[in-house]
Amino acid sequence: MFICQMAAGQQVIQLYNSNLPAGSEMLNLPEKSQTNAKGQIVSVANVSRPTLTVIAPEKGRGNGTAVIVCPGGAFRFLSFGAEGFDVANWFVSKGITAFILKYRLVPEWEGINNTLYKDLSTKNFARIDSVNAPFVPLAVADGREAVRYVRQHASEYGIETNRIGMIGFSAGGTVVGSVAQTYDQESRPDFAAPIYAYCGAIIGDKVPADAPPMFLALAADDPIADGNTQLYEKWRDAGKSVEMHIFPKGGHGFGIRTNNQPTDEWISRFEDWLFVNGFILPSRTIKMFNRSLQVIHNAMKDFRKRAETDWAYLKRYEADNNKLGLPKKGEKRIVFMGNSITEGWITSDSSFFKSRPYIDRGISGQTTDQMLVRIRPDVVDLKPSVVVILAGTNDINGEKPLEQIMNNIISMAELAKANNIKLVLCSVTPVIDYPRTPGLNPAEKVPKLNGMIKAYAARNKIIYVDYYTAMVDEKGGMRAELTNDGLHPTLSGYKIMEPLVEAAIAKALKVK
Repeated sequence: MFICQMAAGQQVIQLYNSNLPAGSEMLNLPEKSQTNAKGQIVSVANVSRPTLTVIAPEKGRGNGTAVIVCPGGAFRFLSFGAEGFDVANWFVSKGITAFILKYRLVPEWEGINNTLYKDLSTKNFARIDSVNAPFVPLAVADGREAVRYVRQHASEYGIETNRIGMIGFSAGGTVVGSVAQTYDQESRPDFAAPIYAYCGAIIGDKVPADAPPMFLALAADDPIADGNTQLYEKWRDAGKSVEMHIFPKGGHGFGIRTNNQPTDEWISRFEDWLFVNGFILPSRTIKMFNRSLQVIHNAMKDFRKRAETDWAYLKRYEADNNKLGLPKKGEKRIVFMGNSITEGWITSDSSFFKSRPYIDRGISGQTTDQMLVRIRPDVVDLKPSVVVILAGTNDINGEKPLEQIMNNIISMAELAKANNIKLVLCSVTPVIDYPRTPGLNPAEKVPKLNGMIKAYAARNKIIYVDYYTAMVDEKGGMRAELTNDGLHPTLSGYKIMEPLVEAAIAKALKVK
């Protein structure tokens, strides 16, 4: 068994059963580390006993993917902060378990580093390579051993054995690029991401027949990463999946931090790539929906573009609102304001809307922030007699505080009342877990929000409709016969909701 220990609340795993691995006999200097003001390790040198530092998502938030993070440092030190912990924490925020690899380095023998920075500035890579050459194979061996360890112990970390990747920066990119060409069956990474890698020292000549998909990113003004285009072409010419982004500025070593340079965008492109290749969504979610990842990716791109130009999606119903005009004499128009549950209603049961003066203004994915912006063009300007507001589940999915959600609902209600529009406030429908973001515990938060909505409605003599009680199961989710995905009602679910909202609308119309 591998020996594990705890350091600063994180699990640290000694590779090679804590033994001194072959080749480390010449690495006999004591390990050195530097810390910041908070006591966090930011740099490590003289590594002879490789380790993996595990940073995992909270219980229930993992998506089954793991990544081995390989910091850079010219094989003389490891940038354990900027290219280790910072990167690992980003992966954890996406549900991915991170293992920071502390791989073997060139020992700091007297005078060995005196010329390093001069050689880097003069591009004397030949001398750097000559010093590093005996030690690069040791670091690459550590990379293979790291993949092998994570795969052998995948079940202990809630990881799927076919979702174990690597990312490396600079010299760490050298390690990743080398492992991607020299692995065996147990040490094959499922994806490889050399970021501004130094390619001059990569080990391995041929692209393996089962080579993993590769992602590369670098800045055009980075001379250390010159060889990345050749690595890309090598993968491409072998017919393997590869994507590369070259940004006009950013230099070397930009990591994951905001530098106000074009390279700041690389992590967004990488997230898209992970998504398209199936490493962010849990596999159970992919199977549940059986939807094309490319379709979802295109939707994400559309959402990002719209977020820059029309965040609240004001144009969604602009033409329909203009065509609809004002109510006719005697018309008691009812507007349904909401998210995908409201938008899907008219699709699932169009007759419910066609036979009544009901107008559906739901937009999939919308939060109460966006609805608050939309309420004037999509509700107030239509001059309805009643507005039915069903909102909040996307906010809970986005981990917004319940008080913030409630304040937005109150603001919508006050705008409606100020314009003499009667109100029907709806309970959020039950959900046990969100398909794309499991582990947020909505079964506990939804009833709390519903209690806040109901109490506000009672204090202000507003009609409240309780979908939740009619649709919830014993675990706090939506009854199985009313939904296909645990979140959105089917026609059967809407048939439960319709008489409840009709009765609420009738009461609202009588309110003076």
